[in-house]
Amino acid sequence: MEIFPGVIRIKKEIATLNSTPGFRVYDEKLIRKRGKEYRLWDPYRSKLAAAILNGLREFPLHKSGNVLYLGASSGTTASHIADICHKGLIYCVEFSPRMMRDLIHVARIKKNMVPILADARRPEEYIHSIGKVDFIYQDLAQPDQTEILITNSDIFVPKFAMIAIKARSIDVVRKPRDIFKDEIDKLKNKFKIMQVINLRPYDKDHVLVSLKNLL
Repeated sequence: MEIFPGVIRIKKEIATLNSTPGFRVYDEKLIRKRGKEYRLWDPYRSKLAAAILNGLREFPLHKSGNVLYLGASSGTTASHIADICHKGLIYCVEFSPRMMRDLIHVARIKKNMVPILADARRPEEYIHSIGKVDFIYQDLAQPDQTEILITNSDIFVPKFAMIAIKARSIDVVRKPRDIFKDEIDKLKNKFKIMQVINLRPYDKDHVLVSLKNLL
């Protein structure tokens, strides 16, 4: 059953239609169904998958969407987004040279992924490498993660955004619920808060916030 464009439910799991049949990114299971190949999407490896399984209601991704992914790491979640947006481009910003090596390997196969070695705090470094984007997805373990999203949104002006807020990356002492409230209050100046999803049991002290740009 298709629950969102390009995302299907298989029993208690979800999967994306593999845009590069036969290719695995992180040893995920491949499933053949009605003549098509799907990649199981692991919620313990992907916060977006966890959010979908925990009740995400609005899904702004579509086959022709262009996405700016901040904190793409080795490409696990980005590769599933590339499956969904198979006619669009996924601009994958990653700061770590070690993760970038893995990301480049994935992008050689999934050719709609564009790896960019850069600091997401400095969008001026990659602004000329990126076209118009419809959506920003951010997964960064940084204390100023909310400010990073706002800065990039001011420049690239997406219609929608999602951010995985990691409480322990912001403050290891304060209660996570207080951190989430403060960070969401910052986002309200820029976005309409569409949904806040706790990512337990897949990730502790994380929420994913779904946003619509007020511009």
